[in-house]
Amino acid sequence: MSIWMAMLIGACIGVVVTTLILSNTRNGRIRAEYEQYIGELELEHQQALAQAQKRSVNTSRAVLKGKMAEQFAPILPEFRYLPSDAKFLGDPVDYVVFDGYTDFRDGEGQAEDIEVILMDIKSGGARLTKGQQAIAQAVQDGRVRFETLRVDFED
Repeated sequence: MSIWMAMLIGACIGVVVTTLILSNTRNGRIRAEYEQYIGELELEHQQALAQAQKRSVNTSRAVLKGKMAEQFAPILPEFRYLPSDAKFLGDPVDYVVFDGYTDFRDGEGQAEDIEVILMDIKSGGARLTKGQQAIAQAVQDGRVRFETLRVDFED
């Protein structure tokens, strides 16, 4: 074999080896960059998940506190009516208060003293729902009435 042929074969082998080495180095860098990027995404995901769990727990606590406030409202000092006059509904409003009814029933009040109040209990920053707002408007507009339904059963 001639020296030129050996040099040509050596140069080809050198080019192939250099290409492989550079390719592996470049692939290694790209791989490292993507692994770092994936790691950052996983960290962001874990943080977002932790925040979502915290929000969920806080929301659940607020709802439970609100439900407790609804049930205990008649015994709280802010409740201006006799607990015996309050009837719990829960939805769409929490209570119907028949203010003065207990006194009337016990012979200590007049029928004209009875007042009917639809009451909703809110805690924290809670607001009336659209349905509750519509009910409040219906009461304010006087769209309230009393009905009697008679049911006769034949024996």
